[in-house]
Amino acid sequence: MSVKLRFQLVGKKNRPAFRLVAIESRKARDGAFIENLGFYDPYTADDKKKLRINKERAEYWLGVGASPSQTVLDFFKREKVSGLLRSKPKKKRRKKAASVRKAAAPAPNASGTIATKKPGKKPKPPKKPRE
Repeated sequence: MSVKLRFQLVGKKNRPAFRLVAIESRKARDGAFIENLGFYDPYTADDKKKLRINKERAEYWLGVGASPSQTVLDFFKREKVSGLLRSKPKKKRRKKAASVRKAAAPAPNASGTIATKKPGKKPKPPKKPRE
């Protein structure tokens, strides 16, 4: 069973609010959840009351392998919830060495000259002027 931490839409029409839940990944957005972890109301004036997270339970779910959605991950970073998985740094591409470039250079023809252009298609004949 793959568990995700994501927001569930609750609230009235034109007045959304979201419940932070632990839910099986195959369930619908507003389907049955395993546990309620918090609440987010974007229309509340007080910033401290906008987002309420049970950090202890969120850290538990992250510890047992639940993966947060991107939005929930952003909120966890803002609230400094510990137990977030750190992303691996991207590997840098190495530049080709000069010896590799020389090996990839075009080889000379039988006559000893380097062929730089490939034989192309025949040029199209000019269009006839209209009378």
